Amino acid sequence: MWLLLYNGVEKENRIMKAVIYVRYSSDNQREESIEGQMRDCMQYAEYNDIQIVGSYIDRALSAKTDNRPNFQKMIKDSAKRLFDVIIVWKLDRFARNRFDSAYYKNILKKNGVRVVSAKESISEGAEGIILESVLEGFEHTNGHNKLKSELKQPKFNVK
Repeated sequence: MWLLLYNGVEKENRIMKAVIYVRYSSDNQREESIEGQMRDCMQYAEYNDIQIVGSYIDRALSAKTDNRPNFQKMIKDSAKRLFDVIIVWKLDRFARNRFDSAYYKNILKKNGVRVVSAKESISEGAEGIILESVLEGFEHTNGHNKLKSELKQPKFNVK
């Protein structure tokens, strides 16, 4: 038996355990969105020899806030140390608010858990931290621009 260094802590060489977190943000999206995210996350886990031990799903809830019941349950459950990784389809599924992202990732890090994206290849070094910050900043800005665009669109009632 040999040990791996993971988050600065030595752990036995074993299969990494993960949960999947998926969500969609509005009633305009459909259940297929959840199914597609789950499929991609499962493929990522299989490719990387990660054992899936559970999933957390929030339907019709935005990541602009942390007021998502299953998201909060997942964060709380991370303290039980039953999983090492949270797999998300893309980082914007975890959080679109940079403060929330940093806050919850810090809690997860203390619990020995990290967040990985099934669709965004992000390394674990300094360049990965920078890339993740850029992606989160882009999603934050993109969300604001999308909202502004929607607010400027005239509303017509067609009969």
